[in-house]
Amino acid sequence: MNSNVTLSIVVPIYNEEESLPFLVNQLLEVLEPMEETFELVLVNDGSSDNSAEVIRKLSFEIPELVGVMLRKNYGQTAAMAAGFDISSGEIVVTLDGDLQNDPKDIPLLVNKIRDGFDLVSGWRYRRQDAAISRKLPSKIANRLIGKVTDVRLNDYGCSLKAYRKEVLTDMRLYGELHRFLPVLANIEGARITEVKVNHRARQFGSSKYGIDRTFRVLMDLLTVWFMNRFLTRPMYVFGFGGILAIIGSFITSFYLLIIKLLGEDIGNRPLLIFSLLLAVTGVQLFGFGLLGELQIRTYHESQNRPIYRIRDTFRGGREV
Repeated sequence: MNSNVTLSIVVPIYNEEESLPFLVNQLLEVLEPMEETFELVLVNDGSSDNSAEVIRKLSFEIPELVGVMLRKNYGQTAAMAAGFDISSGEIVVTLDGDLQNDPKDIPLLVNKIRDGFDLVSGWRYRRQDAAISRKLPSKIANRLIGKVTDVRLNDYGCSLKAYRKEVLTDMRLYGELHRFLPVLANIEGARITEVKVNHRARQFGSSKYGIDRTFRVLMDLLTVWFMNRFLTRPMYVFGFGGILAIIGSFITSFYLLIIKLLGEDIGNRPLLIFSLLLAVTGVQLFGFGLLGELQIRTYHESQNRPIYRIRDTFRGGREV
């Protein structure tokens, strides 16, 4: 880790061998004139093409390039987490490896961080993607995420973002949580803003991280909603449901007790089973969901166990 670096560029790579040389050249054209010491952290997310060799070859030519090779394809969130952990800059900028994000927007994001913001999110206000399959679902998702989390951004899906390093060190990523980084940063009290950035049509191949993740994103949205609203008071949500179930159980049990005292048989009434079910459900609501979330987080965090495994890391073509 280089303590002299002020700016780290983190790029998750999955089957982008054609775009990699162009991406690195464009990044260098933007970064070299800036008054920042920088590093390029390219995280190969188990690519099945020749991306790993391209990254290794480029590292021989570019001393600022750090190649991180994951053992297999873990997904974009894990690739970003690996890049965050390896990076050493005071400011971390992320972007996709498919050339759709424009490196020329990086100085704008960095200047916003220097102005006092903790996270600057890009907004692809003229997005160059298919209207029906990409733009429409994205627009709906952005509205839904903003409504659920109260963090209003026009474009959660834009990978071009800038962060203060200390904000990232306070967050752990799981599932598809990389797109919810502004929400996680908001939980930590970060100052967040959004700026319009350029977006370009894909030049090579097709999208590698596509719409098939929709279901997982929805599940992570529920997790983020819970963390945003009830992280420090989880019993507010579980306890409320539990109390309602227990009250319902008491009411139905009291009714059954009255009619039993009046001489009626209650042994074969469905309401008796329903009353018992409400009581059991009320108790379970106090524990099961919360314990499941706490256990998985404890599993990762108490052991400092990452969600990825690195095969090797190299700088200048050599392992580090």
